[in-house]
Amino acid sequence: MKTTHRYTALFAAAAATVLIAACGEKVADTTVGQQVDNSVATAQSAATEMKNDAQVAANDMQAAGAKAADNVAESATDMAITAKVNAALAADDKLSALKIDVDTEAGNVELTGTAPDEASRARATTLAAAVDGVVTVENRLTVVKNS
Repeated sequence: MKTTHRYTALFAAAAATVLIAACGEKVADTTVGQQVDNSVATAQSAATEMKNDAQVAANDMQAAGAKAADNVAESATDMAITAKVNAALAADDKLSALKIDVDTEAGNVELTGTAPDEASRARATTLAAAVDGVVTVENRLTVVKNS
């Protein structure tokens, strides 16, 4: 049941309790006034429970919003890292950013594609690792002569 519907149902139950108690017959040794007092106490208890449920729901929404904001920030950071690694690779004479794919997730960079020689392959790792925010570099470049 959705939270809004639960609150509505809880309020309706509290209101029904008040009406039944106020309009009902005298039960045991309670007066109408005592029944009204009991109904008011029940309604106050229900209102307190609704308030607590609303607070829990608000805290849940706040936590979800914070998590979403963290995910957006991490994605933006990963995109910036990818762009900086691509720029560093493009600035190197022997490495072509067009032949190297850079994927970043949570600061972990993965390089795939080709390099013209082993030294260039190793240099790609060094260039990527030098970018701020990079946690690890997984170099999956293959050496292909004349690439």
